[in-house]
Amino acid sequence: MMQTVEHHPLEPFIPDSARLLMLGAFPPKKEKWSMDFFYPNFINDMWRIFGYILHDDKDFFVNQSEKTFDKDMLVEMLTELGIALGDTAKSVVRLKDNASDKFLQVEEAIDIHSMIDKLPNCVAIATTGEKAASVLASITASELPKVGSYVELHFSGGRVLRHYRMPSSSRAYPMKVEKKAENYRQMLRELGII
Repeated sequence: MMQTVEHHPLEPFIPDSARLLMLGAFPPKKEKWSMDFFYPNFINDMWRIFGYILHDDKDFFVNQSEKTFDKDMLVEMLTELGIALGDTAKSVVRLKDNASDKFLQVEEAIDIHSMIDKLPNCVAIATTGEKAASVLASITASELPKVGSYVELHFSGGRVLRHYRMPSSSRAYPMKVEKKAENYRQMLRELGII
């Protein structure tokens, strides 16, 4: 059986003043999307994590009746906080017919150096799961941080950025959303974003 190479369907989301770049691995298949944006799967907890951190309400960005998230509110929030979004893979092969990062074979990774060049105010990269963290460590020839901690990445021109490895926002990751939010909150505080 021939395997299909999937190319990333979204352009990175890069607000002008972005100080943090959050990178996942790769979006789920389109039929799992509830909106046309990053972390689109309604059962993914990323936007519940941010709702909990910023508003003490994990459903703040959730539209329950439509089973989606409020993309306009997310864009406004991310722009205001200075958070850019992207993924570590530009193209992948799904080894199993699901959204699990474990079964993603990365065919082409992002060019992290050119992405960082577009983000002159960026001081940190947060990878949102094991696959994204492993791919970033591989393409930067750096150490893999432990979950909830960071290592330093060295870029051209003497730029040093932190690589935070965050808990996956997938429901398959065995940690309560409130505990995941505490990890993300600590990182955002350390970076002076909140």
